[in-house]
Amino acid sequence: MSGDRIRVALVDDQQLFRAGIRMLIDSQPDLEFVGEAGDGRAGFDLAESVRPDVILMDVRMPVMDGIASTIAILDAADAAGRQAPRIIVLTTFDLDEGAASALRKGASGFLLKDTQPGFLLAAIRTVHAGNAVIAPGATKALFAHFGARAPVASVPAAFSSLTSRERGIFAFAARGMSNSEIAAQEYLSEATVKTHISRVLGKLNLRDRVQLVIYAYEHGLTDHPAG
Repeated sequence: MSGDRIRVALVDDQQLFRAGIRMLIDSQPDLEFVGEAGDGRAGFDLAESVRPDVILMDVRMPVMDGIASTIAILDAADAAGRQAPRIIVLTTFDLDEGAASALRKGASGFLLKDTQPGFLLAAIRTVHAGNAVIAPGATKALFAHFGARAPVASVPAAFSSLTSRERGIFAFAARGMSNSEIAAQEYLSEATVKTHISRVLGKLNLRDRVQLVIYAYEHGLTDHPAG
């Protein structure tokens, strides 16, 4: 039994990269490396068989790319009524349209492949805790770059169910602000901000903070007034 260790899988077509990540994960007492795959189709099969908590997913791979694999993995979990794994997309450059697509389909964030090992480990722990990968601000920059290409969708009725306070919190989070930054801005405790964020995510049926930023861009709410 792995106890309460975070179970991590890796899907990437570069064998040397996989070996390095495996050694990094294995060096951590609170993480467990549970499998690897070299393409998106094999990644889907791996996710179904070992049910990892977190998947590190390359974007560009043979057979099935990381975007299609991400969609298949999340859809399968939703269809089965089980907790979906958190998926971190790995990319070689920061303004990657493939990463934007994967995030739009439900990935929990993205990281550059040359990110520092400690940053990658922190990202794994962060998404496992249910938070956005590292910086929603990075996601905000990504969608500021690519989001302008897509037509703005009408605002869903669910948004009107947010209270005035929740709309204010939504606006700050949509700008990429952290809980601590929002707390300082609104003179609230971080715990209170976290509670508000959880309620907003629940009402809007969003997986995490990254999905909140995407929701704001897709529905033209990035300039929604806070407070």
